[in-house]
Amino acid sequence: MNTKAVVKNRILELCNERNISLNYLAHLSAVPPSTIKNIMYDVSKNPGIVTIKLLCDGLGISLYDFFDTEAFKSLEQEIR
Repeated sequence: MNTKAVVKNRILELCNERNISLNYLAHLSAVPPSTIKNIMYDVSKNPGIVTIKLLCDGLGISLYDFFDTEAFKSLEQEIR
């Protein structure tokens, strides 16, 4: 699994844990719904750390909490 897929899955996991929709996450985080949609549908080639931080703020978690998962820890290097 690549980094984009892990980011997308983590966002979905956090929304499911809180029983909120992606649109409500957009409202909570002040990130445009189109930006979240672009991440979810792989339109965004590189979801920026500032966007991820805003999403974390909306979810009430830290960047550390976002990235502290086995999926992120087990990612292989993508540059070869």
